[in-house]
Amino acid sequence: MRILLTNDDGIYAPGLRALRKELLSLGEVMTIAPAAEQSAAGHSVTLLTPLLIQEVFDDERKPIGYAVEGRPADCVKLALLELLPWKPDLIVSGMNAGSNAGINVLYSGTVAAAIEGAFYHYPAIAVSLEYTKLKPLDFPKAATYAIQIIRQILRKPLGAGSLFNVNIPSLEKGPIAGVKVVPQNITAYTERFDRRMDPRGRTYFWAGSDLDCPDPHSETDVTALAESYITITPLQYDLTAHAKLADLREQSWTVE
Repeated sequence: MRILLTNDDGIYAPGLRALRKELLSLGEVMTIAPAAEQSAAGHSVTLLTPLLIQEVFDDERKPIGYAVEGRPADCVKLALLELLPWKPDLIVSGMNAGSNAGINVLYSGTVAAAIEGAFYHYPAIAVSLEYTKLKPLDFPKAATYAIQIIRQILRKPLGAGSLFNVNIPSLEKGPIAGVKVVPQNITAYTERFDRRMDPRGRTYFWAGSDLDCPDPHSETDVTALAESYITITPLQYDLTAHAKLADLREQSWTVE
């Protein structure tokens, strides 16, 4: 199996390195990821500046791939169109430091990279690790869970463009409760900004790190993750509200 590995935390992120080590058990892995952290970059792409690349090596000076001065989606585009010497059988994005559940899926550079791969009709999996404390995360342990889930996803033939979002619960909370296949929660989070003033008297804001889901609903990714379940959510990127097409087409549309 040939695997393209990417992320949004940057090519030197410990989560990516831990996941790469596990993915090597499946076959050949090429890593093409941002040179610097691109968290919450969403599906943005670079148009007005060049995409510089730099070859990256492991501790034994063996090449593992390329660092790209761009966004996660840029990395996947460049990988598929220019850098990969082969067509991948699978694209994996992660392992992200922090969960990507609920509406955070829409902001996530990790998920965006997986979606970009699905655009090109490759099966893709985004993997994230929830954290509850600002301390070093046990990415190696989380990666052992991630590879088990990836192996099980691969048991069935994956159609072109199949897309999955996997979240590993915080290991600080205790043992993993199990695995749940659940839908994405779409409730808006309660967000906070810290209002401050700089030395010149100008007001500025820091986005708060605590996000609360006021209506998590039962049996969604947010709820299951809070209950220490590994969550698997199949995604799609078609944003068309198909149920409304017929009603809109029945209207008489005119312009003058």
